[in-house]
Parts: sequence; C-alpha cells; structure tokens
Amino acid sequence: MILVTGGTGFIGKNLVRTLVESGYSVRVLIRPSQKSPDMPFGVPVEAAVTSLSDARGLRAAMVGIETVYHLAGAERLGAYGNLMTVDIMGTRAVVQAAADANVDRFFYISHLGVDRASAFPVLKAKAIAEDDIRKSGIDFTIIRSSIVYGEEDSFTTGLATLLSSIPFIIPIPGDGKTLLQPLWVEDLVTAMVWALDNKATRNEIYELGGPEFLSLTQIFNLTMVTIGIKRILLPISPPILRGLTVTLESVRPDLPVSVFWLDYMAANRTCALDNLPRSFNLAPARMSHQLDYLKGVNWSRPLLKTLLQRS
Repeated sequence: MILVTGGTGFIGKNLVRTLVESGYSVRVLIRPSQKSPDMPFGVPVEAAVTSLSDARGLRAAMVGIETVYHLAGAERLGAYGNLMTVDIMGTRAVVQAAADANVDRFFYISHLGVDRASAFPVLKAKAIAEDDIRKSGIDFTIIRSSIVYGEEDSFTTGLATLLSSIPFIIPIPGDGKTLLQPLWVEDLVTAMVWALDNKATRNEIYELGGPEFLSLTQIFNLTMVTIGIKRILLPISPPILRGLTVTLESVRPDLPVSVFWLDYMAANRTCALDNLPRSFNLAPARMSHQLDYLKGVNWSRPLLKTLLQRS
C-alpha cells in the first residue's frame, strides 16, 4: 500500500492516477475541511483524513503502508500558505510517523535551487525538509524538480489567465531573461513511479527538468501563441512586482500569480538537460508540444469571477 500526501493537488492527482493505473493500491492523506476533497475522478483509492499536525492521525494513516510519496506543501496558497507549519513541521511529522511504522521507502518532491541559506522562503523550507528526510533512517528518493506544467496546473493556467485578463501590457519580472526548464507533469510522475521498483534510486537525490532552457519571455510568448492573443511585455523590477503581489494577495488570495511563484522565477532554475534521460531512460516532452489544454478556454473568466466575488 502506498500513501500519498498532497494527493489532491496538481502533481498529486496525476501521480495517484498513474500509480493506480500501474496496479498499486493507494491511500490519499486528506486534511480535514468543510469542502469536499478534489480527488482524482474515477480513480479507486482509500482516504485517510487527518492534518499533518495530528500525530495520532498520521500513525493511523501509516498502518499497512510500505511507501510514502510526500507532496503536501503550502506554496500554492501564496501569502496565505504557512511554510513552517506545512513544509517544515508537517514534513517532520510525516517522516516521524513513517519511521515509527517501519515504512520502507519515502519519496519527496523538492525544488531546484533549495538551500537552507536561501533568501527565498520556499527554497529554504524545502532544504530543511530534505535534511529531516535524509536523517530519518528511511530509504529515500528526493526529486528536485524544475517548474512543472500540465492541465490544471497553476503555472501555465495562471499565465493564460493573467495574459487574457489584462489588456495591452503585461508586467514581467526583471528583464525576462531568467531561465526555466519546464517539466511536463506526466514525465515527472512517470519517473516517480519507475523509481519505485529501481533499487538504484534509493537514498539518492535527483535534479530533473525538461529538455530545454526557456527564458521567461519565451514562455510568455509561447503561452500567448497557444491561446491566440498578443500583449506587450513590460519589464518590472522583481522587488516592486513582489511587493505589489503581496499586497494584492492580502485582499485577493485567488490571484493567478503568487509571491512564491515570483520567488521561483527570480533566478535561473535549471539543471543538466540529460538528467531525466540518463537517470530514468525517459525522453522529456518539449513544452510547445504539450500545451493543447490551454486552447479553446476563456481564461479571462476565472479571474473576473474571482474579482467579482472578492469585491
């Protein structure tokens, strides 16, 4: 039995679906909420309802579990996310519960550029979480991923919403030359599932990205071509744009761009282009070949709806 935390998120739902299709039994950890969980549609899974701070609930969720995929994180909540509670203390609690239950394997999704001394909160929190996992005594596989895209993500759909909702001129962080290495979600989860039966991946850290380096300007332009619109890109100082985003998030938390999203794009986030083929014998997809899910959608409607609801 496999336990997945963060199984209702973008990467988590794709991972759960792939695991089940591959024949594995999956239990999804769901935090208590008045809202119905956004579970993968039509995928048979068990559910364990508990928060990351509930030690007893975590111990119960670990019964019969051999492998944990830990994807839960707070960054998608932007300024409303508590990295200390979720990414640091939450990971520590999950790891401790897994160790107490003699779990055989622990997978963790981290980020390129993690560093305990980082000025960016997400990268610092992920680095601390990695340390706790490595010290747990459980065989681990840590994947430091580049930015991940796919249907229902927050990256490309956020860009499409932003580009469609703001007329004429779109602010872009810095000079637009920051390099990213977008990784298609299906390639990431395929590597994560393949690693499960590969003993060579135990106690290893992998840095994975897509097959190309793309600047922010290129990604913005590629998104505009895909959704069929044209905007002028206006370079804005990252600190100014970050301050503006923090202010807007405080009153409108459902904005398509978060402060952590901007932090990730503040510096180049790349690794060797051959890491995924060399480590997992998998040729990653080019971004321009996997964006059809953006076509034929009125991307300005979600932002308009959000603004009307919050006003």
